[in-house]
Amino acid sequence: MGFLSELWAFLRVRKKLWLAPLIIVMVVLGGLLVLAQGSVIAPFIYTLF
Repeated sequence: MGFLSELWAFLRVRKKLWLAPLIIVMVVLGGLLVLAQGSVIAPFIYTLF
């Protein structure tokens, strides 16, 4: 949790709040790729890309 609060403070202080959606999308896509590895949903996720 400390990392997330530090990241949020950095984005807020440096006025880089436009990076927040990019970071969220990257985390979601990374989670999908990790989930898809060796799972039943893999063929459905790979058709998206």
